[in-house]
Amino acid sequence: MARKYFGTDGVRGRANATLTADLALRVGMAAGLAFRRGEHRHRVVIGKDTRLSGYMIENALVAGFTSVGMDVMLLGPMPTPAVGLLTRSMRADLGVMISASHNPFDDNGIKLFGPDGFKLSDQIEHEIEALIDENLTKKLAAPADIGRARRVEGERARYIEYAKRTLPRDQSFDGLRVVLDCANGAAYRVAPEALWELGADVVSIGVEPDGLNINRDVGSTHPAALSAKVREVRADIGIALDGDADRVIIVDEKGHVIDGDQIMAVIGKSFMDDGRLSRAGIVATVMSNLGLERYLQGVGLTLARTSVGDRYVLERMRSEGFNVGGEQSGHIILSDYSTTGDGLLAAIQVLAVVARLGRPVSEVCHRFDPLPQVLKNVRYSSGKPLEEDSVQTAIADAERRLANHGRLLIRPSGTEPVIRVMGEGDDHELVEGVVDDVIAALRKVAA
Repeated sequence: MARKYFGTDGVRGRANATLTADLALRVGMAAGLAFRRGEHRHRVVIGKDTRLSGYMIENALVAGFTSVGMDVMLLGPMPTPAVGLLTRSMRADLGVMISASHNPFDDNGIKLFGPDGFKLSDQIEHEIEALIDENLTKKLAAPADIGRARRVEGERARYIEYAKRTLPRDQSFDGLRVVLDCANGAAYRVAPEALWELGADVVSIGVEPDGLNINRDVGSTHPAALSAKVREVRADIGIALDGDADRVIIVDEKGHVIDGDQIMAVIGKSFMDDGRLSRAGIVATVMSNLGLERYLQGVGLTLARTSVGDRYVLERMRSEGFNVGGEQSGHIILSDYSTTGDGLLAAIQVLAVVARLGRPVSEVCHRFDPLPQVLKNVRYSSGKPLEEDSVQTAIADAERRLANHGRLLIRPSGTEPVIRVMGEGDDHELVEGVVDDVIAALRKVAA
């Protein structure tokens, strides 16, 4: 069944255009009704990032939730993973994060968490969608049962303390100079404080949000500012979060960017050495580099691959008992500690390895040489180009030529009429050649 409001990560849209105060109000009413179970006093926690539109959406959600009898606790700016944690910790019936993650300020979104701190299932999202379009007048709370709303203090400290306790009690980052880029987003207060309390010498950038500058030329999707600052202050490491702090990218002491694949390699091997891996492997998506898979095989671990999207990684982790997973983009999920990707927790685990080994980050976080990857797209107007015989023949030939020296990934986009062709292997010229041949076959039938 096609979904009208929910996408792959909650309700998202352009603020005051597709994501309006009216829609936010109705999402609050519908989600509140869906989770109003039993006779107890229901509660919802709401966090947000630093977008200007967050004020509008927050107030509309409060109106929606209180109108159906739910009490609301407002956390203010808070990372997405912290909202998941606090939903469960505070025994809330529902958690909400107002954010569009790494998107620019004029987008925003509403992410929902169940009482277990995990994002909602497709089934529950369908139930909420059906309620959004209903006439809910008769389902509103009686005047005496309308919910109350209040801002809560101290929850930031609770999250910081929780993050610190994922490390051994005697762990210290004394002597490490860290440049921390918070993307002018949700973690601009909690992340610098957490690393400072752990003993690091913290140089912060991206910690001056004005409502309009979230993710603008800073953060995990724009690491150039972080790289420059690391070199300028001669830091040991750079850490870049995104707007809602559920992803992280590392920069070494030379200013070179280290992606999520290398981070997973570092954490996976560390967890294995410490006896903390629940299974002898990790979970990543089909986009993770073949170099990661080969590295893991070399240390006795497996790589389970999923479709693109952190929700699919988490589903695989939960169903098969893995406790480390993530994406090349920097979504790192450590399910012993968090119900979603957590950039701060992942960064802390990497820092612990760096501190323990006492070697430069360029050595600690370079676990393998990535194989060359070539990614090209073909736009089509109609039909199903991948089902054409000529395209299937080209794909089979490409896979034969790559054989055991690489892999080919072909997938339609989930949001636009585009087919993505990605190849990787030991020989860059060979990879580019097979990708170009598949692209040429697609273009002949997609015109």
